[in-house]
Amino acid sequence: MPKTIITVKLTPKASRNEVQGWSEGADGQKILKCAVTAVPEKGKANKALIVLLSKHYRVAKSAITIIKGETDRLKIIEIQGLE
Repeated sequence: MPKTIITVKLTPKASRNEVQGWSEGADGQKILKCAVTAVPEKGKANKALIVLLSKHYRVAKSAITIIKGETDRLKIIEIQGLE
């Protein structure tokens, strides 16, 4: 099954849940900007991000894993089954 690794910049406590689009980091790396209404406590924002990405990419929530950055705004995400 193909795996895709993406970098996500998450904004918690936003006015709505949305994938805001791609931007470029200082090093030229592509970063997907996302916002969720959940607070960054006890993994609530991370769970909301996984739900948001699963709907956006039309994959199961179980196919999305946060590899790095559980407590950071910048996260490395692995999505399985994404073409």
